[in-house]
Amino acid sequence: MSNTDFGNPDVIVIGAGNAAACAALAAREGGAKVIMLEAAPLEDCGGNSRYTAGLMRFVFNGVDDLAQVIPDLTEEEKKTHDFGTYTSDQYYDDMGRITQYRTDPDLCELLISRSFETLVWLRKKGVKFQASFGRQSHKIGNKFKFWGGLAAETWGGGPGLVENEHKACEREGIRIFYETPAVALITDDNGAICGVRAKHQGKNVEIRSQAVVLACGGFESNAEMRARYLGPNWDLAKVRGTRYNTGLGIKMALDVGALPYGHWSGCHAVGWDLNAPPFGDLAVGDGFQKHSYPWGIMVNARGERFVDEGADFRNYTYAKYGSVIHAQPGMFAWQIFDNKIIPSLRDEYRIKRVTKVRADTLEELVKKLEGVDAEACLRELKAYNKAVRTDIPYNSAIKDGRRTEGLKVSKTNWANTLDEPPFEAYAVTCGVTFSFGGVKITNNGEVEDTAGKPITGLYAAGELVGGIFYHNYPGGTGLTSGAVFGKLAGTSAGQFVKK
Repeated sequence: MSNTDFGNPDVIVIGAGNAAACAALAAREGGAKVIMLEAAPLEDCGGNSRYTAGLMRFVFNGVDDLAQVIPDLTEEEKKTHDFGTYTSDQYYDDMGRITQYRTDPDLCELLISRSFETLVWLRKKGVKFQASFGRQSHKIGNKFKFWGGLAAETWGGGPGLVENEHKACEREGIRIFYETPAVALITDDNGAICGVRAKHQGKNVEIRSQAVVLACGGFESNAEMRARYLGPNWDLAKVRGTRYNTGLGIKMALDVGALPYGHWSGCHAVGWDLNAPPFGDLAVGDGFQKHSYPWGIMVNARGERFVDEGADFRNYTYAKYGSVIHAQPGMFAWQIFDNKIIPSLRDEYRIKRVTKVRADTLEELVKKLEGVDAEACLRELKAYNKAVRTDIPYNSAIKDGRRTEGLKVSKTNWANTLDEPPFEAYAVTCGVTFSFGGVKITNNGEVEDTAGKPITGLYAAGELVGGIFYHNYPGGTGLTSGAVFGKLAGTSAGQFVKK
């Protein structure tokens, strides 16, 4: 393929997920000629964005703000649902607490302060949003109350988000080249970026440009890099999303002198079905996740509980509990529920491809838990039942303080006795979503070198930006971060090439 087939772009965006699409649209909005290079074929395009449920965390100060993102919100829905608020202060508190106050203050401020305006911008570009009914609200009396700051999701989940973003790119004249992974950055004698080397359907090509935006994910799909940076046995973990996030974008940046930044030994990892495939399956999407654990308990191969399942709302624990499960013997656990909770389990517990057992007694159930010491597990379940403070009312809509007492591992909220048959248990392992380590960017989205100076013409957004998440992650922040920093990087790249 000759260079002219790529249209002599001003800006090349590497990737085709949410962050990449936002970067491309923002650069095009500034008047730049833009193309996108996607490693995956058309049927698997869109990176991890396509594998998500589409929840996006952003600042809103009431239902009127929410209606600017979800204009289809009806008056009846406004009356019957308490959407609450999610203020900037709440967002800052969550980001600080969840990352153990390590999040980069400048990047955190950009993420939060631009979250609302970026979603409104996305809506105007054709992305559709809907209220996250059912998954983020609970009925109290005659009204549904939202909790956790997550009130909106993209229509059609991750696939719907990518589809609408790609339609917007098509309308704006932005071409996406599939099966075209970028493999190296081209620099001039002064170290400025002047294009990329790529493979287009197996053939080596060089594409020249004035600026490049890296938005092609982290290294979570690369077993060698997981073992090198996350630690022993992380090469054995399952991957929730795309197989194409192999860390190439990070490597390309480091090769031209970019500064490694952030939590390189940390990642977003969840409880994932034990028998899920090695990489994500778009036919199932995020259905392999198992996130109703706050209402039940988890046991490991020794038959022991090993974590406070009710430490916080799911939104604030699910992204770190995958790592906790991964650290257990055999790298698996079983989630256990009784009939009080089974009817209210999340939808992902009802898919066909699920690893579960069912029994009418606890004695029968523990014998069905493959890989678990049944006798020890039965003792654990009986001790747990005795420790539950049943005098404290159970309320799934709040941190209810219904806890255990006297156990080695306490449960601090939503402690339900396991005493109402039938009983069900679900086998889970660790599913890696994305890595936290990446490259350092400026407040304008420019990639910094090891001397702290911007690399001319190089920008980054999405999962390969380091410094935002450490140890853990507030649910719904990833897509918002990708959109905010994608728009920032694209705007800056567009301004740079027009100078």
